[in-house]
Order: sequence, then C-alpha cells, then structure tokens
Amino acid sequence: MREIRPEQVINGSWGEVWIDGDYVAEVTGLTATLEIEYEDVNRPRKLGTAKKMMGYSGTGSVKLNKVTSRFIKLLSDNLKNGRQTSVDIISKLDDPDAVGAERIVIKNATFENLSLANWEAKTKGEEEVNFSFDDWEPLDLIED
Repeated sequence: MREIRPEQVINGSWGEVWIDGDYVAEVTGLTATLEIEYEDVNRPRKLGTAKKMMGYSGTGSVKLNKVTSRFIKLLSDNLKNGRQTSVDIISKLDDPDAVGAERIVIKNATFENLSLANWEAKTKGEEEVNFSFDDWEPLDLIED
C-alpha cells in the first residue's frame, strides 16, 4: 500500500443510514460486527489446536439523536401482534477527503430492544437500538 495522507482517514461524521429505504437523518453512529464461530480440531502428531469455522452471527447497533418516535412506530404493532420485524439497513460512509466511499447493506436485521421512554432534564435525547442480522452485501468498497 502506498503512503496515506492524514486527511484520507475516514471521518464518521460523513456516515449515513437508511432503514428499509427510509433515510435516518438523526443517526449519530452505526456498528455492525460478525462473530465467527469455530470448533476445535485436534490432529494426530500436532500439539497445536486448529480451528474449523462452523458459522457466524451478526450484531450491531444504531445510535441516534432522539428526534422522532421512529422505532416505536416501526416495532410496536408487530410486537403486540407477535410478529417479528425484519429490515435491511444500508450504511454509507463517504468522507470527501477519503480515497473512496463504503456502502454496506445489512440484511434481515431484527431489533433486540425498544426504548419506550428514556429522558432526563437538561440532557439531549439519545437512543441506541441493538440488532442482529444474518446476511450482508458490500455495495461499494474502498480500494487501496
């Protein structure tokens, strides 16, 4: 890789999120991580334990300034009726000083919590919603 210039380091302030095609203007952060599951593999005449990948699970969170009742509206009816809400989340990070943009679609995301009330005097409203997912697709990647 060639030498990088400091301004090319991506600034998260340029991140954007869409949930099922709806732009989420109040987003302040997003994480999505895969936990890879392995099982030990023992082999004859080898003292080291090898690993065999057996699967993965995806988890993440969306952080927002509390501006609307977005997640209460998205989840309430389904929860009350015993139905699961599943969405696609698109993450875009496009810093104008960076060497490219990154877009990832997180597929089949299911939310793990719903905050119905969370406020405190003289404190700006914030919200964090955790999710799990089982698939993803890179739409744009940054090349070196």
